[in-house]
Amino acid sequence: MTKVDIISGFLGAGKTTFIKELISRVYGDEDIVLIENEFGEIGIDSRFMQEAGVEVTEMNSGCICCTLVGDFARALKLVCEEYEPDRILIEPSGVGKLSDVARAVISMRDEAGVEIEHLITVVDGKKAAMYMKNFGEFFNDQIEHAGTIVISRTQDMDEQSLARCVKLLRERNGEAAVVTTPWDSLDGDMIRAALDNEHAVAHVLEELQEHHAEEHEHHAHEHGHHHDHEHHGHDHHDHEHHDHVHEHDGHHHGHEHEHHHDGCGHDHEHGHHHHDHHGHHHADEVFASWGRETVHKFDRGQLEEILRLMGTTDDFGRILRAKGIVQCEDDSWIEFDMVPEELQIRDSRPDYIGRICVIGTSIDEELLEKVLRLDQ
Repeated sequence: MTKVDIISGFLGAGKTTFIKELISRVYGDEDIVLIENEFGEIGIDSRFMQEAGVEVTEMNSGCICCTLVGDFARALKLVCEEYEPDRILIEPSGVGKLSDVARAVISMRDEAGVEIEHLITVVDGKKAAMYMKNFGEFFNDQIEHAGTIVISRTQDMDEQSLARCVKLLRERNGEAAVVTTPWDSLDGDMIRAALDNEHAVAHVLEELQEHHAEEHEHHAHEHGHHHDHEHHGHDHHDHEHHDHVHEHDGHHHGHEHEHHHDGCGHDHEHGHHHHDHHGHHHADEVFASWGRETVHKFDRGQLEEILRLMGTTDDFGRILRAKGIVQCEDDSWIEFDMVPEELQIRDSRPDYIGRICVIGTSIDEELLEKVLRLDQ
């Protein structure tokens, strides 16, 4: 059996950074394959992993819950056959539900010969309360199904803020190991100790398997055993909707989602209702992604100003993540990574083309294109 770790976390929590820590400090002697799932068609992160000698299979066709049915299962099986790794690390989209990803792996257990060992969720400690309030349906799912919760950016938090954050997380999950030590101070043994939480993982897997069996029975009964589409308990009606975000250029996300309060109770005016039978939302119903390849050479100062506006105002919609790699007017290259109220810009080596990806709700694409001068 190939061991599988799923490392989830909301947009910008620091999943990619933590995966690098895991690989260097815990799994250094193992043969690792990483399966990434970006929300949005422009993939940025995988290059860092390839440089670290990790095989990356990227699926940029939409949110993980939309690709679970076909692409994800195929990718999992293919990776096992082609690379025969000791361990597969799965990094779902920041807006993916950990329960969906775990169920997909469980359903492929025998066919692909895979077994979940660790369920990890990375949480930005400074934003946990805000995300729990506004995007609870997605954020809480990641918390509730974790065996280990790793809080990022704790070095920037005071004791009271950290204690409040841990209390919030504990209310959703009383069994997970919670890592609060700043990552710079963590060593491999500490991480191993936090991951060694078999009881919590077994409890989550048992719950998911029970739910999977109930769902299977429910759908078989409801559809009169017309069950020839392989969606393993997710009622997607066998539609290939993972490109809707791009086909429609995100305009079906034009309704206001400013306050989600656990993601329920909204009147969705657009035509696609990607709900399952229990009224749950899929990520591509709530979140939109806007991605562009570009040859534009940016003024570094102006780009920084635009990114700061994205992270501190609603001028462009509610932007939850912006990342990219672009060329500047002096021919240097930079990478940027923005989450609300935080921006990182660093020098980069050149890439084959500039790329930008923005994720949020109610994105004003025309304004973005205009201010970034991509409409010329």
